[in-house]
Amino acid sequence: MSIPILRLGEILLVSIQVDLDDNEVMEFQADILHKIAEVEARGLVLDITALAVVDSFMARTINDTARMARLLGAEVVICGMRPSVALTLVEMGRGLVGIAAAFNLDEGVRQIRAQIALRGDNYLINNLESTANA
Repeated sequence: MSIPILRLGEILLVSIQVDLDDNEVMEFQADILHKIAEVEARGLVLDITALAVVDSFMARTINDTARMARLLGAEVVICGMRPSVALTLVEMGRGLVGIAAAFNLDEGVRQIRAQIALRGDNYLINNLESTANA
């Protein structure tokens, strides 16, 4: 099963809406990393709202994917984490170290834009200026 990867300027939006088996999780990771490199994305927002349960493999893969995305130059925000998922991640020792989290997709997009602006990418700053002048 292929997870849609949406592009919003230089930000990629990915929402996991179904449970994935281990092979699908690995395909999901490869697809995201390939898309980041292909479009030179500056940010990735990963929405996990639909995930009610996360096993250790999925937890590790989410963590690894976020770290790999950062190595490729993309800031990462994970949004929509349920309390039960957060509890499971911490209990498994898989807390999302160094990865921003947001309550929902709207907040995730705001955070990723702020992170990109802070690191000095001119893309969003120029687009905000041209939008304000329009």
